[in-house]
Amino acid sequence: MTDKATQIAQLLAPTVASLGVELLGIEYLPAPGSATLRVYIDVPAAELDATAEGEQPRSVGIEDCEAVSREISAQLDVEDPISGNYTLEVSSPGIDRPLFALDHYRRFAGETAKVGLKLPHEGRRRLQGEIVGVEGEQVVFAIDGARFAVPFSNIDKARIVPDWAALGFAPEKPGKSRPAKDKPSKPDASKK
Repeated sequence: MTDKATQIAQLLAPTVASLGVELLGIEYLPAPGSATLRVYIDVPAAELDATAEGEQPRSVGIEDCEAVSREISAQLDVEDPISGNYTLEVSSPGIDRPLFALDHYRRFAGETAKVGLKLPHEGRRRLQGEIVGVEGEQVVFAIDGARFAVPFSNIDKARIVPDWAALGFAPEKPGKSRPAKDKPSKPDASKK
């Protein structure tokens, strides 16, 4: 997160927590004439961990997003941390959840992530690999069978890459065609 996003996250986190959800992170995207403030919320990790086996965990719903939007909008109007116009968006993390903190990398070890770096590291500015874990202030990935450690402070953006096949949404592989649906046969005009 940028310094501005970190500042705003620290300001809003207690308000978001008071509504029974967790502030995952903030994206602050300044632009000429306007900016976008995107706030990601989720069910607190402790609540997810406490979900009984076989029980469906609670997820963030539209009602949670609306409640958080109302409360933090009012707080932002009073505190005024952003000069000029901006658009506020409150969202659940979604299936391709963003990763903002070292704890997020620990929690999602074993998942694949797509990462953009602030500065090139060992010749790479972008990478995609399995999150192995966190060692000190470094996030360790497995890329093409090799271990690749990146300082957390050098990570600009990161998102989980969904396993579309496991979710049943994998795109069709090239060269594979779907079976033809049964079509009613047309009467043969040559036979009378």
